[in-house]
Amino acid sequence: MTNDISERKIPVVPKGMYGVFAMLVSCFALWGLLNNMTDHLVPAFKTIFNLPDSTAVYVQVSFYGSYSAIAVFASILIQKAGYRAGLLWGLGVYIIGALMYIPACITQSFWLYIAGIFVVAGGCAVLETTCNPYVLAIGDEATAVRRLNFAQMFNPVGSIAGIILAQQLILANLNPATIEERAMMSPEVLKSIVNKELFWVCVPYVGLCAIAALIWIFFFRSKSTAAQEENESAAFGTIFGILVKSPKWYLGVVAQVFYVGVQIAAWTYINLYGQYEFGITKAKAANYYVISISVFIVCRWIATFLMKYVDPAKLMAWFAAAAIGFTAGVMYIPGNVLFTIGGLPFSWNIICLILMSGCMSLMFPTIYGIALGGIDKRAHKIGAAGLIMAIVGGAILTKWMANVISSQLVIDGGNIVKGIVKDGSWFLKLVPASSEVNWELNTSAAALRGSFAIPAICFAVVLVYSILFRTKKK
Repeated sequence: MTNDISERKIPVVPKGMYGVFAMLVSCFALWGLLNNMTDHLVPAFKTIFNLPDSTAVYVQVSFYGSYSAIAVFASILIQKAGYRAGLLWGLGVYIIGALMYIPACITQSFWLYIAGIFVVAGGCAVLETTCNPYVLAIGDEATAVRRLNFAQMFNPVGSIAGIILAQQLILANLNPATIEERAMMSPEVLKSIVNKELFWVCVPYVGLCAIAALIWIFFFRSKSTAAQEENESAAFGTIFGILVKSPKWYLGVVAQVFYVGVQIAAWTYINLYGQYEFGITKAKAANYYVISISVFIVCRWIATFLMKYVDPAKLMAWFAAAAIGFTAGVMYIPGNVLFTIGGLPFSWNIICLILMSGCMSLMFPTIYGIALGGIDKRAHKIGAAGLIMAIVGGAILTKWMANVISSQLVIDGGNIVKGIVKDGSWFLKLVPASSEVNWELNTSAAALRGSFAIPAICFAVVLVYSILFRTKKK
């Protein structure tokens, strides 16, 4: 794309499309908010339902598994019925899923919550598959990339809002009673406590239904459609042939699986890591998540600026190599407190954990762009769906990491058998840390630190992909 004067005069958003664009931006913020708020349900449900990490992590398995299951259907929907239909379906499915939290709260059913989370994520999957190409289509092609980058600015803004909502409404309203104290309570008292905790789990999700409904009404009443809907089509066999002949695409899907896996897994266990290292509460440890997301946002802008001068794949390789180094710091550097800010302790290993998020900032869009670069436009929607389906990595890798964290525990019928410890997995042997189980957090230093070998593996996959496609050749 050139940067001549005539091109600069082309508006990023055409007149008459401001309202549509604003509502699309709201959708970017909405699914960013939901993605990051859901991460905090893992420690919340672990406490409320007294679950091991290997069971509580089904929150992430359900959420990101739904993305994988629904994305391809979403691409077919928008190809057949258009972007407006995709938005209406996505928002509607989200509202239905959020309302499922109410009977889950009443019955105190973990698995009914998991079903509701799956439906909520299905709505997000339809929205994410729809909104990206819709934003590209509502204006001139010359400003499409700038328009999409602007819209994506609001995704991490939504993420910050999700973290704050989870911290202030969900985690802050967890009863401070320990697992042992809860076990000594009468059934009536415990039920009352759990009712209150689950009520505050429901509040943000059900409350957001009002915002989703307003956006749904806007698009239902609006007759505006994208001025440049892609009408090019081809038989599925032709599209499949285009995609399988492009190693950038199918290896990009693999790289995206591992990238999303490391992002979700690492962010899910920032909270637990902070609790274990410093003995702080879930709500206080959530501040590390807020800081990590903030670093992520800042580094995304820095990386975008650097891409003017450095090939994106080469830049991603540098970031991936740095991330592997920071992961080693998380695993091996002692947790000696260097300083505190507002009572929140910081050590070199926590700083490494936070800086990992900065390294992740450019990976999803860069892999996305490399994978679809130079591919026949007829294959874009299905190809894009494949990259969205790769979000299943969040379910697979987070579950793997959870299994390592809980690998020393003996679990019978979903309940932890206290006082009985297994040998654990080989990951425990990776770090010279204590293997004594902390029964309040249901893990040991060796298991928790050793589990971060999984993020190191993920970053290594991204590094290899970056090196393979570090030039702009097809």
